[in-house]
Amino acid sequence: MNAKTETTDHKGAADSVVEWHRHEGVVRLTVNRPKALNALNEEVIEALSAALDALESDAELRGVLITGAGEKAFVAGADITRMREQTAPQAHAFASRAQAVLKRLERLPVPVVALVNGFCLGGGCELALACDWAVASDNAVFGQPEVQLGIIPGFGGTQRLPRRVGPAMALDLITTGRKVDADEALRMGLVNQVMPQAALDTYAETLAGNLSANAPRAVGTAKRAVHDGMEQPLDSALALETSLFALCFAGDEQAEGMAAFVEKRPARF
Repeated sequence: MNAKTETTDHKGAADSVVEWHRHEGVVRLTVNRPKALNALNEEVIEALSAALDALESDAELRGVLITGAGEKAFVAGADITRMREQTAPQAHAFASRAQAVLKRLERLPVPVVALVNGFCLGGGCELALACDWAVASDNAVFGQPEVQLGIIPGFGGTQRLPRRVGPAMALDLITTGRKVDADEALRMGLVNQVMPQAALDTYAETLAGNLSANAPRAVGTAKRAVHDGMEQPLDSALALETSLFALCFAGDEQAEGMAAFVEKRPARF
């Protein structure tokens, strides 16, 4: 079956806490612990890692969408019933492992988008922050309430949140532990769009079609330019962009894309 048209669902004992559905090169990952509001525990982290093993080696991958099962939560946080008994060394190992997995997710060479439905708190907010952007249902609630539990964010929240919304707003959220609704999250730049919950699936379908239609190496190169450039001074980042722009002309995507434009036909990537 052609990778651009295949539709595949993966459900099984080894990965039941993270289900995935593939269609036209776009994979939708669903954290599947609805009775626990999809809270992150070691099993979920390892299931995400196993999914990334497959995605990182998938030459036909065009994008990744991440959501949570049910209507109540994207991911309501880390699993406090597990964390409450952890020692400091165990907490260090848990946070290190989660950070490593989210870093791999962030570094996938395709757009990664969070579809946020309901509660997106603590580790859930950190999971969304590791995505390239997020869209939210109008019932979404965001926050980093870890200080109310006597800890701080440990899955990247103290670093990615200020990069997303600025240090002052990040410190507001992190040190007060307050929660914000979808509209406030949109105003501060935490999410790109807010829509009725029923519209998330339509958005996902449209986005998957857009990602599948665009030149995959160009999309991956654009993501690399943004991520790597953000970590450099402007002059060196501009030099990086120039080099990556020129590199696009060494492949067949540029030839096909520009030929299709001149010939007034859809490009075939």
